[in-house]
Amino acid sequence: MLAQSEDLSGAEKVFAFFRNALLDGTLKTGERLLGERELALKLGVSRPLLREALRSLSMLGFLDIQHGRGAFVRHAEISVLSDFFTFSLAQQPDILDDVMQARIAIECQAIRLACDRASETDLKGIGSKLTRLMDTLHDPAEGGAADFAFHQAIVDASHSEALNTLYRAIGDLLRRSHIQRREVTISEPGVIDYLVDAHREVFLSIVDRNPDAADRKLREHFAIGDAFRRRSLISAFSRRPAT
Repeated sequence: MLAQSEDLSGAEKVFAFFRNALLDGTLKTGERLLGERELALKLGVSRPLLREALRSLSMLGFLDIQHGRGAFVRHAEISVLSDFFTFSLAQQPDILDDVMQARIAIECQAIRLACDRASETDLKGIGSKLTRLMDTLHDPAEGGAADFAFHQAIVDASHSEALNTLYRAIGDLLRRSHIQRREVTISEPGVIDYLVDAHREVFLSIVDRNPDAADRKLREHFAIGDAFRRRSLISAFSRRPAT
């Protein structure tokens, strides 16, 4: 078992070898690892431990182990990273507030890049997401999902693989946050008009290719949205009867 201390040290050797080989370009997607015996000798670990470590990497989607042929490097799916973030972060108290701060950092840089890099197809895609958002304003579940899709389309339009990877990794948590916030704020006076105006202004700033304005509009959107959420929470608790 990898849980034993000496085995854990050996497993770390395997993981470090694999990670470093990917980083320095020694291994690339589709390439075959050294044979089990040769790799075990190279890393100074037992073959059973190596086999277990490679199986773990395979379960994570990093390797494709083919019986009789060996282990091949796979291009990992983003869902693996998303699952890791979800399982890890979901156990932390008040994690959605922290995730929102990460979201702001990612989106504000993404929208600046989108102003420079977005293609006509990207702009049409963001526009269609805005239309969907406006069609679902009164439905917290559908509207929250549409809101998330609008912001995801902005990150997509940045054409930054790193920002997209990070954003999609927290995507499940963000989608849940959008829906929860809609459920809380949907009855707040003025929120419907705000949702339309704020998202339209963000979209138009990208169309205008104005990164400073886009960054500013997006930050205003986050700040005002958070104010709506706080107001609705205060209102909800103020209506509760004393016990």
